[in-house]
Amino acid sequence: MVLELKQKSEATSIYVPEIAAITKVEQMSPTEKLFDIKIDNPESQKAFDFLPGQFVELTVFGLGEAPFSIPSSPNNKDYFQLCIRDIGNVSGALHRMKPGDKIGIRGPFGKGYFPFEKMKGKDVMIVAGGLGLAPVMPLIHTILEDRENYKRLVIIYGSIDPENILFKEEIEDWKKRDDIELCLTVDNPDEAWQGEVGVCTNLIPGIDCSYDTYAVVCGPPVMYKFVVSEFEKKCIKPENIFLSLERRMECGVGKCNHCHVGNKLSCIDGPVFSLWEIRNLKEAI
Repeated sequence: MVLELKQKSEATSIYVPEIAAITKVEQMSPTEKLFDIKIDNPESQKAFDFLPGQFVELTVFGLGEAPFSIPSSPNNKDYFQLCIRDIGNVSGALHRMKPGDKIGIRGPFGKGYFPFEKMKGKDVMIVAGGLGLAPVMPLIHTILEDRENYKRLVIIYGSIDPENILFKEEIEDWKKRDDIELCLTVDNPDEAWQGEVGVCTNLIPGIDCSYDTYAVVCGPPVMYKFVVSEFEKKCIKPENIFLSLERRMECGVGKCNHCHVGNKLSCIDGPVFSLWEIRNLKEAI
């Protein structure tokens, strides 16, 4: 039986995926791959607008779908990227796919996003752990593509070991710039590692910042309360601290109720929230 895939000629239901093609696959680590994706319908690809922190639902036809954040620049209209860990049925199937294979894309989704406009004229500190670097990448792209309108940019990134560091080419470029303060750390260094050792939380106390700094955190849920605690010790305002709460999302449109965080839904109200919004929700951090 041959499954016939049809392009959407015009905007239709949020439940109907656009047909898209994988155009490039890059192995980023032992468990993550970076996929370049282009929507088949040229008009739909050109109209594919997203904000830093939003996500899409990706369909593997005949198997299912799953939500993934978009790490590429919002200004790139030719294609977009997804960084995917081989951890489930859908992601495992994607890791077996090759350029030219077809998938479905719904979205982008999410009302909450990193407030890059409000960050203009301010210092920005970004703390990411592991795969958490992917959701903050579009924010970093946005800042770097308009660098003169932002003050300090501090990026703290922690990985389990050097082999699992993501976006290595971009990180090498960041190291060469004098307008980025980059701090890298790993839990398990190898003989060649020359950076910091330990969790990324340990690096925050050494960073000087003001109360109106914008702070962002994304990574394993276990790190959130510790990173937020360090931000608060710096007296950063809770309305200036932003967290990406992507866990447990499934449908993307608030119908399955899997991503409840107190009285909020990550897929509808987030996935990016300010600490001020969720500080009293025990499930959040």
